[in-house]
Amino acid sequence: MGDELTRAAIEARLRTRTIGRNLELYDRITSTNTRAITLARQGAPQGTLVLAEAQTAGRGRLGRRWYAPPGSSLLMSLILRPLLAPRQAQRTTMICSLGIVEAVARECGLAAQVKWPNDIVLDGKKLGGLLTELGLHGDQLDYVVVGMGLNVNLDVAALPDLMTPATSLSAEAGRCISRLELLSAILEGIEARSDRLVRGWSPHEEWRQHLATLGEWVRVSSLEEVIEGTAEDVDEDGALLVRTDGGRLRRVLVGDVTLR
Repeated sequence: MGDELTRAAIEARLRTRTIGRNLELYDRITSTNTRAITLARQGAPQGTLVLAEAQTAGRGRLGRRWYAPPGSSLLMSLILRPLLAPRQAQRTTMICSLGIVEAVARECGLAAQVKWPNDIVLDGKKLGGLLTELGLHGDQLDYVVVGMGLNVNLDVAALPDLMTPATSLSAEAGRCISRLELLSAILEGIEARSDRLVRGWSPHEEWRQHLATLGEWVRVSSLEEVIEGTAEDVDEDGALLVRTDGGRLRRVLVGDVTLR
């Protein structure tokens, strides 16, 4: 299923300067995020990429498992070392999700969106997701690891029962998708936005334009509480602004979102 990702093929296709150039490639690994965090703590440079064909303990948000048969998906974790305050770390998730959405449009002709805070969706069905984990040095941001999982040539009928309807790029496009071309396009889009981030640009406005959540009634569940209302906007740091039925505007930094 799908095309084989080899080091030689990836390196020959990459158009980036730094993103993905320092590459670890695995047939099988417990978790690309776990490995990337180890590398980041050891001083791995900006743009280091850990890529796997399969994960035995792939993690999504809130400790969920990520299901992807070998060769069906893109499973990777990227190390970034942005000059940002810890409260701005969500901007790295923004540029990675934008890189994915842009690449999906370019390579597949599909208009994917971002479901706040970090799912990639198409017509309400989940295509993929991101898991961002931070490393701090004192009160400074040392590194950010952004894990990305994207269903590419996945047989949706083989998926286990899920709370969220899922799909894949091949299922939506009606054809097999080149994971190599898609990977290259994603990394190129991330690098272009990372370069702008260094110069003080905020991805907030571009990101909000691709959010499927805004204007919708939402239920946001966290460990502390459940907030219901209309998702009005997001702020510069990626927090969701929800107007409750009582008229109060709530700022939500983290949570699980259900759309009506």
